[in-house]
Amino acid sequence: MHYTMRYLSPLGPLHLLGDEHHLFGLWIEGQKYFPEGLESLPTAVGRGSILTTACRWLDRYFSGQQPSPFELPLAPRGSDFRQLIWKELCRIPFGEVVTYKALAERAAVLMHRSTMSAQAVGGAVGHNPISIIIPCHRVVGVGGSLTGYAGGLDRKKALLRFEGADTSRFHESGKMTFQKS
Repeated sequence: MHYTMRYLSPLGPLHLLGDEHHLFGLWIEGQKYFPEGLESLPTAVGRGSILTTACRWLDRYFSGQQPSPFELPLAPRGSDFRQLIWKELCRIPFGEVVTYKALAERAAVLMHRSTMSAQAVGGAVGHNPISIIIPCHRVVGVGGSLTGYAGGLDRKKALLRFEGADTSRFHESGKMTFQKS
């Protein structure tokens, strides 16, 4: 049986999906790729469920602590390629960012390939079903472009600022707003 839970965060309502043992999804209400019918699934109310554990993780995160994604039994559903990318997202440290290009280079190494498309990586990042916990908001374009975020660029910036990243060096357009060092 699957369960859902609603969590009120500083970003707005979040919706969690899981069973007794694994977290399958966490979406910001209204985000792109928000699953249809999620609201009609049974609501978890019992103590000890994974959803309660995930909410405690979110409480810690939003209180300024730095919980690890590896603390939770995550079970996002997706292809082997997407699973690989989502695991790599979990390795990005709190408050830091990587580029789609760097993530693609890492994926190529892990897959024993000479190259990997940054666009393919972007597709996997964009379809991350466990927002915030699997930190897809920590990926930016080359040159500091924020590019897309299923929850909206304002929320992406808010999460990066919350984690202490200097968002003044990022931009939404094709123009760079910082100089190379």
